[in-house]
Amino acid sequence: MLYRLKTDFRLSIITLLAISAILGISPFAVMRFMQGNVLAGVVDLTIMLSITAGMVYAWVTGDTARSGFFMAVVACGGAVTVGAVVGEPGLFWLYPCLVTSFFLTEPRYAIFINLAAVIALMVHGVAFSSTVQMWSFAATAVVVSCCAYAFAHRNENQRERLEHLATIDPLTGVKNRRSMDEELAMAVASAARTGISYGLVLLDLDHFKKINDEHGHSVGDDVLTEMVALIEQNIRRSDQLFRFGGEEFVLLMSGVDETGLRAVMHNLQHIMHRFLRHPGGKVTASFGVALLKSGESPDAWLARADEALYKAKANGRDQIVYADDSDAQEPAAESA
Repeated sequence: MLYRLKTDFRLSIITLLAISAILGISPFAVMRFMQGNVLAGVVDLTIMLSITAGMVYAWVTGDTARSGFFMAVVACGGAVTVGAVVGEPGLFWLYPCLVTSFFLTEPRYAIFINLAAVIALMVHGVAFSSTVQMWSFAATAVVVSCCAYAFAHRNENQRERLEHLATIDPLTGVKNRRSMDEELAMAVASAARTGISYGLVLLDLDHFKKINDEHGHSVGDDVLTEMVALIEQNIRRSDQLFRFGGEEFVLLMSGVDETGLRAVMHNLQHIMHRFLRHPGGKVTASFGVALLKSGESPDAWLARADEALYKAKANGRDQIVYADDSDAQEPAAESA
């Protein structure tokens, strides 16, 4: 639970708004029912329950885009309704809603929702004691919306930059191990839900330390970036490549059966033999391959691929070994 709140910014905003609604609106709803203002009490209760329902939907489905938009509409629409029912005191409820709408949904939608809310209150007009007050309210509401937009836009840019730094390997440009852990968990969940098959490849460059020692780390870095470029040119857009650490990489493929996986691996090994070079000659790699089993955990899946990779290294390197299939070991493809 805490992990999702830390990693999903919009979900955290949705949760914070719902909790604020429960704590902030509930006392007013109770007070209005006690005062006999049933209509205002019902409005408050409806707003609170709708926002809570939006939060529950976001947690259950993970669809923060729809739930965020719904909650922005409910918050601003509810503030307008409160202003129309209660009068001038209800105007103050709109200001926090104008701010949070930019964090709940996309800026273009938030701008539309905010303008619609302000215009609706102005057209209704009952909440204002004078024309001057109405236009003063409109002006301050626009200023608040502009400031909220600027802050939300800057915050989103900074969040994307931090997320990029936290999930992307700076040398090769592929996703790092942190991203890999998340994607493997999602793949396992997707397989359980939809039945889609997934293949996992753990590859390790052979004698990479020797390349660094004899030719320098800059040459080693060039080999890594060239290998990543070769792999990405020969896999599908839906496939994902991760840097596991050092010269080890992980390739995650969806919708592949055993036959297709073998064909892909044979092609990748052949491509690397033809094009991957360093000043001392060609560069080879060892591969451990595992298809996801029914009910298997991400850790167990990765461990089977890692065990297959270990066998490939122990058997002489430059080989493809398939997990739980000792007879499927493939020798090195001949160089073109």
